[in-house]
Amino acid sequence: MAEHLLIFARHPELGQVKTRLAHTVGPAEALRVYRELLARTRTATDGVAATKTLWLAGQPLAAEAAFDDWTGYAQCPQPAGELGERMHQAFAAAFRAGATAAVIIGTDCPELTTAHLSAAFAALAHHDLVLGPALDGGYYLLGMRTLVRDVFENKPWSTAAVLAATLADADRLGLRVAQLPALQDIDTADDLRAWQRRALLKA
Repeated sequence: MAEHLLIFARHPELGQVKTRLAHTVGPAEALRVYRELLARTRTATDGVAATKTLWLAGQPLAAEAAFDDWTGYAQCPQPAGELGERMHQAFAAAFRAGATAAVIIGTDCPELTTAHLSAAFAALAHHDLVLGPALDGGYYLLGMRTLVRDVFENKPWSTAAVLAATLADADRLGLRVAQLPALQDIDTADDLRAWQRRALLKA
């Protein structure tokens, strides 16, 4: 398929996932939360008709089978480098494989749905970039129709300035940008509690 969905994930190893969250809730609870986030990401992505690739960081444990049942998803190790370089290489691989549109997500956004992903691909029919703003000032989704290297370079990753810096690049380059609804990533205990409160209200 000409639409490619790229998923950045990490092998679920104790002490190696959701490390900021683990500082407050402990590594075991952070691992449990991460596994739940993985499951929710899988639910959202399963409904998307696209070529899907898991880009995995970390090393699988000998008994780890977290991704063995992700049927229909190609799996690749994440390349070396900072986040921007790793994302750039993932997009470059998708476009080399014939993608006419590519969207990348992580696994930190429990409220991401199939509808958000479908909307992102639909937006790329008429826009050069699509962004899913995160409430912390970053983004939970980035999509593009052709490779735009500038959006991966010179960014203050893991800060509240990432989205603004990316939008500034798009404006400088004259790119047409679509934005999805803002959602919350789960990075800290406060993020986790806010999501749990919203989930209770919706129940």
